[in-house]
Amino acid sequence: MRDRRVVITGLGAITPIGNDVPSLWEGLKSGKNGVGKITRFDASAFPAQIAAEIKDFDVSQYVDAKEARRMDPFTHYAIAAARQAIDDSGLDASKEDPTRIGVIIGCGIGGMIVYHDEHTKLITKGPKRVSPFFIPMMIPDIAAGHISIQYGFQGPNYASVSACASGAHALGLGMMHIERGDADVMVVGGSEGTITEMAFAGFCSARTLSTRNDAPESASRPFDQGRDGFVMGEGGGVVVLESLEHAEKRGAEILAEFAGYGFTGDAYHITAPHETGDGAARAMRRAIADAGLNLEDIHYINAHGTSTTLNDPTETMAIKTVFGDRAYRIPVSSNKSMFGHLLGATGAVEFVATVLTLRHGLIPPTTNYETPDPECDLDYVPNEAREAKIRSAISNSFGFGGHNVCLCVRTFKG
Repeated sequence: MRDRRVVITGLGAITPIGNDVPSLWEGLKSGKNGVGKITRFDASAFPAQIAAEIKDFDVSQYVDAKEARRMDPFTHYAIAAARQAIDDSGLDASKEDPTRIGVIIGCGIGGMIVYHDEHTKLITKGPKRVSPFFIPMMIPDIAAGHISIQYGFQGPNYASVSACASGAHALGLGMMHIERGDADVMVVGGSEGTITEMAFAGFCSARTLSTRNDAPESASRPFDQGRDGFVMGEGGGVVVLESLEHAEKRGAEILAEFAGYGFTGDAYHITAPHETGDGAARAMRRAIADAGLNLEDIHYINAHGTSTTLNDPTETMAIKTVFGDRAYRIPVSSNKSMFGHLLGATGAVEFVATVLTLRHGLIPPTTNYETPDPECDLDYVPNEAREAKIRSAISNSFGFGGHNVCLCVRTFKG
């Protein structure tokens, strides 16, 4: 299986700090913040009243208006990010064998916005008013289905659903299909759109969201002692993966090499990470070993870094378990400090950010880092981007249910 090297040839992203990859990168470099007061609904009755919303997004650039009305926003974001990634890759679908191209789009929850809207119709107007498109608008796999239909891709096609590890799982699974020989190209990523009353009510009841309502831009503060919960975001990230042979044959620009992945389970708790960070540590070790690298080869860690009281110290503990004393010399940062927690999309968008970090030799900061936490004592690249020569990096994603994913990427060498 490992005879087939997997490379990255296209990137796409719709995020709260930019609706394409160049604007995402500019935002990450400058420490731009995408968090603000919720505008989608009246949040005055909720303990948390802030979110990282997508702004100025025009779905008509990617989807016919009639079709767009039959999709949930999470599908809009996935289609847009996929279009960007495919265009970036220079892939011409008309010149490819469609049976050798697949699509996997991870999603943690699915069409929560359309679910809320149609449930409101059911209660207020009766069952006959529920849309006949409700089910295909809601189901988490529909984004992958729409992308495959739009381009005619007939290879492996499905969704990965593992809470906040969904997008990262999709990437690793895409790599596996190419390694196995199931496909030559995989369009993979994650998408989520859950900024609605129902989702907020659930997360608020679970007491997982920041209630720093008076200072939205400083609410997401991973690894800081004053953190009080994550900030919900939305968006999508998509990556085009190819076998090295296929990419070279068509003369594609290779952005980086997707070197390894690690998947583990905590078998511990439905929402809390393992108290020792065991599952996260095993995922990191597996990804590095899968890439054929040594611990000394890892020069940067894109942390899951949610800004919650439980994740940040356990992830820190896991990093120290894996790297020992060297953990203190590896830069670690969290993109969520700027664009919030994108749930099922986060692993894919943060993988995009990790690829950009390698290519530009610049580490995005962990913003809002003010007061060090004794339990979180690593180098979190506080508040300002840092130049660094990075040849290999890992990106962590963890989800409710004890799902752990670590992805390893390195600069491409022919």
